[in-house]
Amino acid sequence: MSNSKTLGIRFISRNSKSNLGRVNLFIRITVDGNMTEMSLKKSVKKSSWDNVRGISKGSTTESKDLNFFLERLRSLVVNKYHELLLSNKPFSVEDLKDLVLGKEESELSLKGLIDYHQEVMTSVLKPGTLKNYETSKKYILSFLQKKLKKEDLTLRSVDYKIILDFENFLRKRKPTDHQRPLTNNGLLKHMERFKKILNLAVKMDLLEKNPFDKYQFKFHRFERDVLNEKELLILEEKRFKNARMDLVRDLFVFSCYTGLSYIDVANLRHENIVLGEDDELWISTERNKTMLPVKVPLLPKASFILEKYANDPRAEVKNIMLPVLSNQKLNSYLKEIADVCGIEKNLSFHVARHTFATTVTLQNGVPIESVSKMLGHNKISTTQIYARVMEVKLREDMNLLKERLKMKAGKKGFRR
Repeated sequence: MSNSKTLGIRFISRNSKSNLGRVNLFIRITVDGNMTEMSLKKSVKKSSWDNVRGISKGSTTESKDLNFFLERLRSLVVNKYHELLLSNKPFSVEDLKDLVLGKEESELSLKGLIDYHQEVMTSVLKPGTLKNYETSKKYILSFLQKKLKKEDLTLRSVDYKIILDFENFLRKRKPTDHQRPLTNNGLLKHMERFKKILNLAVKMDLLEKNPFDKYQFKFHRFERDVLNEKELLILEEKRFKNARMDLVRDLFVFSCYTGLSYIDVANLRHENIVLGEDDELWISTERNKTMLPVKVPLLPKASFILEKYANDPRAEVKNIMLPVLSNQKLNSYLKEIADVCGIEKNLSFHVARHTFATTVTLQNGVPIESVSKMLGHNKISTTQIYARVMEVKLREDMNLLKERLKMKAGKKGFRR
């Protein structure tokens, strides 16, 4: 694989700013078209330098000594280049430069950086997020092996072309077994994780800049599923003979009236129900994903569900307020519940959170700033993604506007 590499060595000069009669000397090294330069910390009379041949002209002792030095340096570069070739490891022109300068080989490789990222982030990221990084790691290593025919890369070898090639690899990838093809947005999530891993290299001064700086993430925007008032009411009033489906429905409705995500519902404890300054019960917790504090008033329908499962042994044994199934099982049952209720939407537990943001709060006049706080978002722009202005709310607002305009017209009288 390394035999295809090409080496170029050239000695060049640049005018000296401090001495107009002399030029400063540099060596320019090129490997496979990628170039680097090093100052030789030497200068020569401008009239004595042959810029075409890259040597000092004349037969003076100074010229002979300089040419001898240049030839020895050329030999050193060639020898170090062959050392890298014989190592049978991927290398870049910067690796050759480091070897010539005598720098120790302490740089992390791409694979080493990914492993280091996983190690230092173990105590920072949530298990689910770490699992996603592991999946991205598998894709990156598969790309190296199948596309580049390599086991690893030096970090300096990771350029913009590598980024584009990796994206193309993911887009053309054919899934095996039961796996589903990557969607555009799913693919870009792996690209985002790759970028964050390389950001760590920049912070550690292993890279001067992130090759992702030029990359554009083009996510597809989709209309998020939410339940409207009619659908939510149908779900609430549906009677299930199957106790497990009844539980799943209750957990979903509880999230519709609290905005809590699956993991936050699963972790809800008695101490999270507090008496507010208004002498009403509130949910006071911390969002698992962002660790931001969340306070949500305990609405009657959510309170009813808590009372329904107050003495459930499945919850009591774990010191939690609601018995929960795994997220995967919940979502599987929700698909079945949607069919039974005649709801033609892709029902998942996260739809409940969307429903809270739109149907339950915004549609009933709760300001988006308040909704954002109850959802535990860092930025209001995140809430705007969740919260669509529903058609019924828009119609109500416009009807109110019409009534106000009529009242104004009635008071002032209509004139042509």
